[in-house]
Amino acid sequence: MKVILLKDIKKVGKKDEVIEVSDGYARNYLIKRNLAIAYTKGSQKVLNEQLAQKAEEEKQLKAEAEVLKAKLEKMRLEFTLSTGKEGQVFGSISTKQIHQALLDQGIEVDKRKIHLDAPVSSLGMTNVEVDLYKGQVIGTIHVHVSEKR
Repeated sequence: MKVILLKDIKKVGKKDEVIEVSDGYARNYLIKRNLAIAYTKGSQKVLNEQLAQKAEEEKQLKAEAEVLKAKLEKMRLEFTLSTGKEGQVFGSISTKQIHQALLDQGIEVDKRKIHLDAPVSSLGMTNVEVDLYKGQVIGTIHVHVSEKR
């Protein structure tokens, strides 16, 4: 029996996938637990419409990420840190502080998407990458750290 999966199921398939399973498994397990629906011309038509709508939404999200990337390229975040004698820096700039500075600028970015190997703890300019869309659109934030006077 052919079914369309409504959810990801381990060792069976992914959501929106059309698979062939035994009749008993389909009726008694998958369909009964709302994990799948029977494959018909009508259900296939609805699935195609949903997939087309999903693709359009993904395309729009990617375009928005591209616009945000361009905006981030032009932006420069300023931070100040205390320094001691001989240029020793006290403190560092973390992803949390970068996230807050972006929020202050009116830009919403998930702080877990800010890729920073280690906190910025040196004076000068540092480029920090941000995953804006599923690893396909990567933006760069220019972080400038200066000496507190």
